[in-house]
Amino acid sequence: MSAYVDEWNKGPKRWRYRVQIRLPDGTSKRIQGTPALNTKEAAERTEREHINRLEDAIRNPKAQTKEAAAPRFEAFAKTFLEISAPQNKPSALEAKESILRVHLTPTFGRKPLDRIGFGEIQDYVAIKTKKGLSKKTINNHLTVLRRLLVVAKKRGLVDAVPEIEWLKAPKPEFDFLDYGEAQRLIGGADEDWRPMITVASKTGLRLGELLALRWREDVDLVKGQIVVRRSVTRGIVTTPKSGKGREVDLGDEAITALKNARHLKGPLVFCGEDGRMLGKNEVKHPLWRACRRAGLRQIGWHVLRHTYASHLAMRGAPLKAIQELLGHATIEMTMRYAHLSPGARRDSARLLDGLPMQKSGYDDRASTEIGT
Repeated sequence: MSAYVDEWNKGPKRWRYRVQIRLPDGTSKRIQGTPALNTKEAAERTEREHINRLEDAIRNPKAQTKEAAAPRFEAFAKTFLEISAPQNKPSALEAKESILRVHLTPTFGRKPLDRIGFGEIQDYVAIKTKKGLSKKTINNHLTVLRRLLVVAKKRGLVDAVPEIEWLKAPKPEFDFLDYGEAQRLIGGADEDWRPMITVASKTGLRLGELLALRWREDVDLVKGQIVVRRSVTRGIVTTPKSGKGREVDLGDEAITALKNARHLKGPLVFCGEDGRMLGKNEVKHPLWRACRRAGLRQIGWHVLRHTYASHLAMRGAPLKAIQELLGHATIEMTMRYAHLSPGARRDSARLLDGLPMQKSGYDDRASTEIGT
């Protein structure tokens, strides 16, 4: 093989390949290149793939024409984002743009789409793993990459989407406050912010849902219910994360907190002094102050959502009910709270205790004799 280490590289030494080959049409050609993964095996594999492409182009001129028509990754990435814009929330679109710009395009940018195969994707995973990225983060990158290639296939730019081997990422851990900590946090909050912190911990609403909550349309204190219809992300009001609204029944503490929050500043339940919608940076410091006064670790607003769900599970609420209250699209998201349910499996096993005995329909004595 012609793989070698480039000694002239000023940075870290790189494995490359350079070789003179004879093609099926009798011509000769010198080829060279650098693999994405800096190993001898990757250099040898990339060299073989390079040779195969040149030979295939001579044996099958139609394939060569198709290769020329396949756009490079960096060009199609822009088209992909434009296509994704109407189908994604602003936060999701921003995440895709960041993954493409920072990670995927620097690696695959110059490659034609139909030259991104299983090997190239494996090399990408190896590189990102070596750089210390988590398995979950790498899987997020692969999700964007696969979706881009799926769109390219639907548009007739590639024949197939390469297989992707997902990394087995550990289940994400979540933080929550126990009963005493939650009450201390509410007690430590500024008077103006106590209603919002109380409602967050007693309803499980996401921060964006709290900030977009409106008195007239969404809050019914007589019925004791909130209807979550919208959410806000980076100042843009959209539907909730699940894409649909939900009803959240209120307990007495949440109702009292909302009554204490009544004001004439405007339609928003939680807002600035002039009635304007609050920003994400404005609401984090009041929560952190409450944490310090309560002697608690510093937490974010999403921990209050986990706190709400965890307390429901610990009090024995059915997981299906928790799913509906939180607005989870699937029960799998809610299942991470299942282990908090006290004695759930033991109580399930005891459901059959005390049932009246019924005649079985066969001779018990005969079965006893057979058993002996």
